[in-house]
Amino acid sequence: MNDATNGSGATFSAAAWQANLPVFEAIRTMAFNEQLAQGTLPADRFKHYMIQDAHYLIAFGRALAIAAAKADDADGLVQFSEAAKVAVIVERSLHTDFFRSFGVAPAEFDGTEMSPACHHYTSFLIGTAHAEPYAVVLAALLPCFWIYAEIGRDILARAVRPNPYDAWIDTYAGEDFHEAVRAVIATTDRAAATASPQVRARMHEAYKRASQLEWMFWDSAWRLASWPV
Repeated sequence: MNDATNGSGATFSAAAWQANLPVFEAIRTMAFNEQLAQGTLPADRFKHYMIQDAHYLIAFGRALAIAAAKADDADGLVQFSEAAKVAVIVERSLHTDFFRSFGVAPAEFDGTEMSPACHHYTSFLIGTAHAEPYAVVLAALLPCFWIYAEIGRDILARAVRPNPYDAWIDTYAGEDFHEAVRAVIATTDRAAATASPQVRARMHEAYKRASQLEWMFWDSAWRLASWPV
C-alpha cells in the first residue's frame, strides 16, 4: 500500500481489496487451487487452464499497452509498456516450457479456441482499456496482478512438495512478481487519489468485475468448460 488517498484516509487499493475479499476467499478455497496445492489437480484441468492462460495473456498484454498509451506520466508509460512486453514473453514461455511439460502440441493450442470465460474476461479488459480513462483501466488490470500474487503465496505456504505444479507456484509466489505487483498497486492508488468521485466509483466497478472474472476463469478450467453450442 502507499499514501495516495482521496482525502478519506483510505487508499483505493485498500478499499477495493476489502470490498472484494469474499471473491478472493472464494478463489483461494476453490477446488482447482486446493488440489493444485496438494499436487493432485488432474493434468487435463491444468492443461485447460494453461492453454486458456496463453490466450488470455496476449489480450492482457494488449490492454497493458493501451494503459501505457493512456499513462499520465513517463513513469507509467515505461511501467506498462514493460508489463505488456513481459506478458507476451510469459505467453511464449508457456509454449516452450509448460506446454512441453504437459504434452500440449502447438497444433493443439492453435486448434483450441478461447473458452467462454476467457473470451468474456479478455473482451472486458480490451473494451475497458479502449473506452475508459486511465485510472479505470488500471483498476480493471489490477486484480490479475494482485490476486495471482496472493494466491501464489497462499498456495506456496500449504503446498505439498515436490509438486507437479512447482514451476507455476514458484513463479507467482516469487519476489520478482510481487515487486511488480506492489508497483502496479502504487500506480493505481496514485491515479485514484486525483480521480473524481465518479471515476473512482467506476474504478471500483471495474475492479469488482475483473475479480469476479478471475474466479470464473479458474472455475472454467476446473469444469473443462467449452462453448455449449
